[in-house]
Amino acid sequence: MIAGLESVDQGRVILHGRDVTALPARHRNIGFCFQDYAPFYQLSVFENVAYGLRTRKVPKHQIQADVTELLELVHLGDFAHRYPRQLSGGQRQAVAIGRAVAWAKHVIILDEPTNHLGARQSQEVLNVIKAAREQGLCVLFISHTLPHVLEVTDRIIVLRLGEVVKDAPTSDFTVESLLGTITGLTV
Repeated sequence: MIAGLESVDQGRVILHGRDVTALPARHRNIGFCFQDYAPFYQLSVFENVAYGLRTRKVPKHQIQADVTELLELVHLGDFAHRYPRQLSGGQRQAVAIGRAVAWAKHVIILDEPTNHLGARQSQEVLNVIKAAREQGLCVLFISHTLPHVLEVTDRIIVLRLGEVVKDAPTSDFTVESLLGTITGLTV
């Protein structure tokens, strides 16, 4: 609903003090990265990240500058001319995150970005997420991997059946207490 991919039954979606509930997804300027990062395999890393900017008709010189900066942010500056099939799973996910950041103005939504990745690749992705947050982006990180949640967030909201069960700073949680909150069991 935040991204505009689902309709809101009740309530409103407010971004930066502006009601965007009725805006279509393409006008919300929210970057979204699905579990399956789905790179465009026929495009280079650079072109994958530049894709959204080109659809917005951003001037070429600005695309060059923005994509170069984003590739450095996601640690792929040296891989700009490679293709997704030449990258590790973590690097492909970093491309997808870079593409989402390029599209976003202030918010990116990451749905299970470390799903199906090994430990090293997951850490690469977590480092990219931390770097995006340090750049001032609001990152909505959806995950069932509790240690990853604790590593990259500053606030955790636990939902159960669409209802907020707990909304607190990350420092209020341990893996065990977070698991208990999620399952509704005392651990």
